[in-house]
Amino acid sequence: MNELELDRVYRRGERGPDVRRIQEWLSLQGFAVAIDGDFGAATEAALKRFQAKAGLTVTGVGDAVTFDRLVAPLKAAVAPIPAQGRTLGSLVVAYAAQHLRQRPREIGGENRGPWVRLYMDGHDGSTWPWSAGFATFCLQQAARALGVPMPVGRSLSCDTLGAFAREKGRLICTLTALPDRTRICPGSLFLRRRTATDWSHTGIVTEVDEETFQTIEGNYEVCARTRGFENMDFVLL
Repeated sequence: MNELELDRVYRRGERGPDVRRIQEWLSLQGFAVAIDGDFGAATEAALKRFQAKAGLTVTGVGDAVTFDRLVAPLKAAVAPIPAQGRTLGSLVVAYAAQHLRQRPREIGGENRGPWVRLYMDGHDGSTWPWSAGFATFCLQQAARALGVPMPVGRSLSCDTLGAFAREKGRLICTLTALPDRTRICPGSLFLRRRTATDWSHTGIVTEVDEETFQTIEGNYEVCARTRGFENMDFVLL
């Protein structure tokens, strides 16, 4: 599924997954409707309100022009950033900040919506927590912009990410000792540890202080946070 395009025009009385996508984006844009895939009176009215606010012709139909305006935040998030001499880590942070400005978040249920599908290669739903998908999506964007290989593989799973980082010698585990903070540069990934081989959450490090570090991470929404080092491992770039 191409999250940036509709396959055709959709009108009142129609049903299906693309109607659901229109409803998701209307809700994300502040024109909340039921996300049920049923193009009824409420969806038509919300589309008209969105079109009027966006300065579009008010038709109440989901056409290509309207959908392009609906998905403008996602288009802005995936737009290329010029490398301009940046390191991989600084470019990872730049991409993460670009996503953060567009306020990605779930819509329509747990781990659901177009942002989740973007980060999770088309998957969404309750069984698809998306923190690893978000973090490695930004890493992938940065590596492609620089034309370099990813230091760890694209991953939708925290456990897979941690195992791969350990295999590549890029994992700092704090289970037995405090981390060497000088090795944790912006763009590195943190992993919240349950056990030595089980991690529950991840995100991107943007700044490291003596007792805390700053992050951009995805879990219900993409947000910036301050975290402590307890139970945290790190994936180095």
